Amino acid sequence: MCQAHTKARWRQLGSLVATIFVAAVIGNYPWELTQAPLYAGMTSFRAMWWHCFVASLSDGLLVLVIFAAGWLILRQHTWFVHPGVQGYGVMLTTGLVIGGVIEWIAVHLLGRWMYTAQMLLVPGLAIGVVPVVQMIILPPLIFHIVAVWYRRTAGPT
Repeated sequence: MCQAHTKARWRQLGSLVATIFVAAVIGNYPWELTQAPLYAGMTSFRAMWWHCFVASLSDGLLVLVIFAAGWLILRQHTWFVHPGVQGYGVMLTTGLVIGGVIEWIAVHLLGRWMYTAQMLLVPGLAIGVVPVVQMIILPPLIFHIVAVWYRRTAGPT
């Protein structure tokens, strides 16, 4: 493979990763703002919009972890373009595990945040249902949006 072709492939991959990250941040930010009242201390609008922005950056990284898991498991970096049952299985399973583990660690080990009484909790784990569901619902939507972009810019897969 020539060096120019290799550089072009790396640029294309970098563009894909950046697009996934940006789509994930933009997609998660409204969710973060909507669920903010379920967390203790989210009374100031200024604190809420900044905290939610930082959280959506973290969510963007978590969606990249789902992308990497799909790439490793399905052995194709464009696995999300036509995900099929296996691709959706990767998204849902990885999202559920990531959402549950991150939330449990942040709440119970690190004490990074606490919930208000309005947050529904996962029985037995005492973690919020809403943030766990976030990592199940949003990644498939985000990957769908990125797949549409990818098909338009990269041609057939």
